[in-house]
Amino acid sequence: MEVRFYIDPETDEPHIYEHGIMEDEVLQVLRGPGEDLPARQNSRMKVGRTAQGRYLQVVYVMDDDGQGMFVITASELHGNAKKAFRRRQRRKPK
Repeated sequence: MEVRFYIDPETDEPHIYEHGIMEDEVLQVLRGPGEDLPARQNSRMKVGRTAQGRYLQVVYVMDDDGQGMFVITASELHGNAKKAFRRRQRRKPK
């Protein structure tokens, strides 16, 4: 699946860099286990953990043909949001 990233017009770099996140971390979250939730305006939010142990939320939009996705932004989970996600993951039936 093709994954494209929003490029910030001011820096000509992926917007996720502003949040201290790299492309490979986003791909790990998108491909790994976690929660995939509806977000605003037909977008989705995937919450998961990277191989290095960081908890991220990734906001993306699927392409109309379902063959790719466009990553809008990503940020690290902190505080109560991180605690709630971890709690939900522990409660999931295996």
